[in-house]
Amino acid sequence: MDIIAAYREVGTYRGAAAMCGVSHKTVKRVIERQEAGGDVASEREPRGHNYDEVADLVAARVEATSGRISAKRLLPVAVAAGYAGSARNFRRLVADAKGQWRKDNHRGRRPGVWAPGQHLLIDWGVELGVHVFCAVLAWSRFRFVRFASNERAETTLGLLAECFETVGGVPAVVLADRMGCLRAGIVANVVVPTAEYVRFAGHYRFRPDFCEAADPQSKGMVERLVGYAKTDLLLPQAPLGDLSAANAAAAQWCQEVNSVRHSEIWAVPAERLGIERGQLGELPSLRPRLGSAICRKVDRLSCVRFGSARYSVPTSMIGATVEVVTDTSPAASQTGGGRLVILHPGTGQVLAEHRLVAPGEASIIDDHYGGPRPNVPARAVRAKTQAEKDFCALGEPAQAFIKGAAASGNSRLQGELADIAALQAAHGRDAVLDALRRAVAFGRFKSSDVRSILAAGPGTPQPAEPGEALVLDFPPVPTRSLADYAITPTTPHNQPTTNPAKEMSS
Repeated sequence: MDIIAAYREVGTYRGAAAMCGVSHKTVKRVIERQEAGGDVASEREPRGHNYDEVADLVAARVEATSGRISAKRLLPVAVAAGYAGSARNFRRLVADAKGQWRKDNHRGRRPGVWAPGQHLLIDWGVELGVHVFCAVLAWSRFRFVRFASNERAETTLGLLAECFETVGGVPAVVLADRMGCLRAGIVANVVVPTAEYVRFAGHYRFRPDFCEAADPQSKGMVERLVGYAKTDLLLPQAPLGDLSAANAAAAQWCQEVNSVRHSEIWAVPAERLGIERGQLGELPSLRPRLGSAICRKVDRLSCVRFGSARYSVPTSMIGATVEVVTDTSPAASQTGGGRLVILHPGTGQVLAEHRLVAPGEASIIDDHYGGPRPNVPARAVRAKTQAEKDFCALGEPAQAFIKGAAASGNSRLQGELADIAALQAAHGRDAVLDALRRAVAFGRFKSSDVRSILAAGPGTPQPAEPGEALVLDFPPVPTRSLADYAITPTTPHNQPTTNPAKEMSS
């Protein structure tokens, strides 16, 4: 209440002081000044401060550093300029100067107004060596979170493609900060995207956009999502040993938070996504190739090397160059740690598909080599001398005879081949072949053994493979219990027993 009006109403100093909440001496001083014709509302001159001499210096340094310099850094400069006050007063001066600078240099933002199907905001975060990828649909606030081991371009674009598949469409604009994996350069504050990002955007038919430098407020909703992902997902699971398990937990977390009402839009993001999905662009039928092509030359073993491991390809590609593509998506990781696909570089035909193996191991498909691997090495018989050629001309039984004789340790085999081949003149080709087959069957690998077989003639028994076992059932017969055969005495012990044989003879 006004002091003069209160005094006019009650007429006493103390009464007016009680009504205005001041001292009666203050009321008296105001009334006397008013009666003397003075200005009651006049204020006294502001008192000076001990930092007034360096106030301009502090304001200039705050302006030059965009409000980032600290009072601790400025205090030695101010002391050298003549400041003799305390550090506490100087901190107040610097705080006031920074507050004034922020007030004068505020950007004056307006709240964002988002349309359905227009903007998708993406960003990366890192904590404890693990990278987290976050994306938010601006209108529905639908959130997407995944973990990765790096922030390379192929990883970013792969997760962005997975995000499109999760939401069921493609937005018109993808807004990102000036991340190096998607930025080829900056010209006059205009970000030039990489050629790979431009091809990716053309494949999915969206427009890439980048925010201003050092301007996280322009995509604050995804910045907050990165913080939530770190505190709610990353830190509770630290240390992360398996990214596939972490991504499964992230997908479950996203399903939970997207099913809860959002405080900003006061709606459930999952329900709003159903409305927004009609405004999203259609997904293409296939994903584009991400990253540069990895080419390998097929060696003489009909294999390619990748990650210090070998992977087989068809033998028709020996000496050719093929393209290697790895798939480490969560769907592929659930089937055994990822896949490796080998493609024809010209046509894109899938030549082979393998499971990723550890370094030093080999992944072999038997069909690439015409069948399964034999239990023993297959070493063909190749004749060199004329005697060997004449003997091997007899056919398969002759080659089997050579292998069996070599396995038995016949050191005179080289000289005996001509003797066995010469037996054709006396016995005929068919008889010699039958003798060689019988010699192989019974393990007789000398020329004298072959002569003995020929001398025995064709009447000798021929070995045959055993047939199936003959199983017969015994015919049923009447049986009695063992108790029927027990000996049971019928006469007392003191009576002599009679001999039935003597009785019959008598």
